[in-house]
Amino acid sequence: MNSADITTVKSILSQPQKIAIIPHRNPDGDAIGSCLALYGFLKKKGHTVHVVAPNDYPKFLKWMPENDTVINFERENPKAKEVINEASVIFTLDFNDLSRVGQMEQVLKEASADFIMIDHHQQPSDYAMVTYSDVTMSSTCEMVYNFIDFLGETDQIDADMATNLYTGIMTDTGSFKYRSTSSKTHRVVAELIDKGADNMAIHQEVFDTNSPSRLHLLGVALSNMVILPEYRTAYITLTQDELDQYDFKKGDTEGFVNYGLTLEGIIFALIFIENREEGIIKISLRSIGDFSVNEFARAHFNGGGHTNAAGGRSETSMDETISRFNDILKTYKDKLNP
Repeated sequence: MNSADITTVKSILSQPQKIAIIPHRNPDGDAIGSCLALYGFLKKKGHTVHVVAPNDYPKFLKWMPENDTVINFERENPKAKEVINEASVIFTLDFNDLSRVGQMEQVLKEASADFIMIDHHQQPSDYAMVTYSDVTMSSTCEMVYNFIDFLGETDQIDADMATNLYTGIMTDTGSFKYRSTSSKTHRVVAELIDKGADNMAIHQEVFDTNSPSRLHLLGVALSNMVILPEYRTAYITLTQDELDQYDFKKGDTEGFVNYGLTLEGIIFALIFIENREEGIIKISLRSIGDFSVNEFARAHFNGGGHTNAAGGRSETSMDETISRFNDILKTYKDKLNP
């Protein structure tokens, strides 16, 4: 954030505000962690604050401090709309285009509030009064820590806020292994541990609460993996029938796509997941090195994200989607074998 933006935010927050904090649709650990941490901070400053999530999120995130305060737009629609319509300030966290909130998009577009964006994805839209955008950041949670630091109030970060920020940084960095994990990230994490984040307990809550059905589904996913060594690519498919067979719950496929990148020589990994209710194939893309899955997803699958982590979607069948992907992949052979 530049000095002018910091001055603007300080001026806005110097008086009591009605504030709504919004994550993207299908929020992950970084989205929920950043929203709940900012919620705690702004509440301490005397503002009326609500987090409104576009839809539900995985069970392995619902242990987080203040989780029970989150309003689900799909389940609590009248209340959610009331909060947004009455807000004087709306923070949008971990996304940079209003299309990322699904059916909430029009409600946000019609809101009279001042918008403040905090996000680390590429190509931000210009809807916000204040935009804090930095694609070099590990996570939006690290940016929320910086945001509080810019205001000179990191002394206000308590154990609950530290826990939420740590969770988001941990999940969005792949437990601190991605390239975006900087020395500054580790210094922030150290501060959060000092402020009360129990790193071992957080790891256990997120990663060590699997159900037997989820592990069986992982087995199916790995058995479905297709390896294309000539393209240094591996992909997984999961059909709706396979999801149903193993009692799929939201979040059960989290991290599955990364298994492809554990193969020697593979730098591009994808997972294609059928969602019959929405009529789409949801696609998660990951890469190692300079191959941009953000550009790939934007060009071919109505998506985007980061250089090494992105998402997309296809509105054709699984077979048609895979056939199209294989045709597209042929044009990337040189980029995948520099």
